[in-house]
Amino acid sequence: MNGHSRFPQQSSHSAVGTGEPLKTEFTLFTEGDELYAAMARSIRAATHRVFLASYILAADEVGTVLLNELMRQSRRGLDVRVHVDALGSSSCLPLRHRRQLRAAGVRLQRFHRWSWRQPMRYNRRDHRKLLVVDGQTAYLGGFNIHREGSQRFYGLTRWRDAHACFGGILAAEAEALFDAFWCGHPDGDPLKSNEGDSRIVPNTTRRCRIQLRCTIKDQLVTASKSIWLVTPYFVPDRGLRRQLIFAARRGVDVCILTTEKTDSAPAQWAARAFYGELIENGVRIFEYTPRFLHSKVLLVDDIWGSIGTANFDYRSLFINYELTLISRSRQLISQLRETFLDDLKNSHEITLVDWKHRGFINGIYDVFGRFLRKWL
Repeated sequence: MNGHSRFPQQSSHSAVGTGEPLKTEFTLFTEGDELYAAMARSIRAATHRVFLASYILAADEVGTVLLNELMRQSRRGLDVRVHVDALGSSSCLPLRHRRQLRAAGVRLQRFHRWSWRQPMRYNRRDHRKLLVVDGQTAYLGGFNIHREGSQRFYGLTRWRDAHACFGGILAAEAEALFDAFWCGHPDGDPLKSNEGDSRIVPNTTRRCRIQLRCTIKDQLVTASKSIWLVTPYFVPDRGLRRQLIFAARRGVDVCILTTEKTDSAPAQWAARAFYGELIENGVRIFEYTPRFLHSKVLLVDDIWGSIGTANFDYRSLFINYELTLISRSRQLISQLRETFLDDLKNSHEITLVDWKHRGFINGIYDVFGRFLRKWL
């Protein structure tokens, strides 16, 4: 399968004088090298403003290319803003690189730096990965900006991920959400003008502190055919676990694809602690084996899909700030489905026999995982 695929989507807005719906083109990226090259081209083509948010923005072989493009555009007089998470980018975006950005005129913010006056806020991170150029082109998904996403620089063990590029009203919506966050309004609501079959959903808004979770739950409750979930950190709360089990019991194909290789052993302990309960009730669980799977995708009944920055865990649904693209586009869902099935071929199903023979030590890890699940 190619690293990216192009396909159109119907928008709710009409072409002037024709009454025909405008088409918004989506691009799905599953290879970091192709994504980073496309992002660099979009930044290079900008004429007014470039907004970039990333949990991890590393000044390495991958990040330096984009940082140079950002500084070049800022020197040309464009409005260039970069919003990074203070914790996520703490060690990979050193002070000297931050000074270079600011010297070039780039406006840089670091979200929730450590403060002795407000120590608890340090636990709430900005986990978004978003690039918006001129309010017309946006990139959103699971890829951070670092060498781990690149086959060229990290090799065959690069992280497996997914990212979407889109334009139109969705790009304008993404820019509005970035600007609200930048101005200190992290619970900003999406634009009300978007009434099409795609929208961008923050996990928290002024009207609902758990909006993304509620949206996911509604889809799980109404699923009649299939629920296919891809997430590197599978630590659902009790309510979502129950909905997955209820769906499996009523005959829905509930399939969870997570990762065997991980960058967080405690998070994997927490995930595996619930395998037995889910498998016994008909939920099928697969672990992707070739490399670290970092994608965040949900498909329901082949008619509803999501791709974004949120994992299926407490931190993404209740604590951190996230953005998720939700769509009923047939073409987008078809491509996400194809990618899911490709990854499934390189995965190992966890059976009840596997679970029951996992060993005493793993049972101890389960206990720790359950205890830590809300903090991972």
